[in-house]
Amino acid sequence: MRIALVGAGAFGEKHLDGLKNIDGVEIASIISRSAEQAAEVAVRYGAPHSGTDLAEALALRDVDAVILCTPTQMHAEQAIACMNAGKHVQVEIPLSDSWADAEAVVAKAKETGLVCMVGHTRRFNPSHQYVHDRIAAGEFALQQMDVQTYFFRRKNINAKGEARSWTDHLLWHHAAHTIDLFAYQSGKIVTANVMQGPRHPELGIAMDMSVQLKAETGAICTLSLSFNNNGPLGTFFRYIGDSATYIARYDDLVNGNEEPIDLTGVTASNNGIELQDREFVAGIREGREPNSSAAKVLDCYRVIGELAASLEQQDGWS
Repeated sequence: MRIALVGAGAFGEKHLDGLKNIDGVEIASIISRSAEQAAEVAVRYGAPHSGTDLAEALALRDVDAVILCTPTQMHAEQAIACMNAGKHVQVEIPLSDSWADAEAVVAKAKETGLVCMVGHTRRFNPSHQYVHDRIAAGEFALQQMDVQTYFFRRKNINAKGEARSWTDHLLWHHAAHTIDLFAYQSGKIVTANVMQGPRHPELGIAMDMSVQLKAETGAICTLSLSFNNNGPLGTFFRYIGDSATYIARYDDLVNGNEEPIDLTGVTASNNGIELQDREFVAGIREGREPNSSAAKVLDCYRVIGELAASLEQQDGWS
């Protein structure tokens, strides 16, 4: 299977590192904003083609699928372009920055019959999969999820500390991880509330946000997000259930007493991004809908759309 990677930044390289571990996968093309960067990454990962235009990769007959690690504002349009070109596509989270665009992508996937998957990595991290397996087995019923998503981004930079060409968003991007995961672990979200702090004078976005969710099962979730937090950084999940408490930190898991839980054998790898890419490749090869397909995560964007509309009513901006 030959895959084109679009957006060779910090997160794009995580996908390239994961794809190296999947048998029968080759990198066919690297597309990035800078021709020089695209060419350099192509050499490092053995891709025969590089460039700056998505259309170049879509025109290559030997490209089977595309992974999009591009700015949020491009995701929906580019995902649809990939499917129009007959390519399977995995678009990094978020699927879009509007409810209408999310619906349009899902409609295109249904029309074409191609695999369209979204990078909701939390569904694949061994830590969260361990909890999901306990829930599915009837051994753990989630009562409450408390989540902290904290970064220090008072300048427009990426995960490598490099200048970013676009502005990130706490609600449409970072909250999407938790909103989808909460629904994945507890069921359809039936109630959602949001508040946000003041806008950054230069970035023009809210730097602090609080989200409350309730699922049809009665489980609740409290999510705190900040770009102002000066450490520790990352996302931390506390699962409070009827039989145990779990704390997940990306691919690691401990119980409520901070005792490590052995995740050996839970998944094929201990790398959530690699597992995400394995599912994308498997969905294509097996002709099935993958976990975190655009259709399966669509309801997350319904909730975010409702929250965004609520913020507009509260503050007159989103």
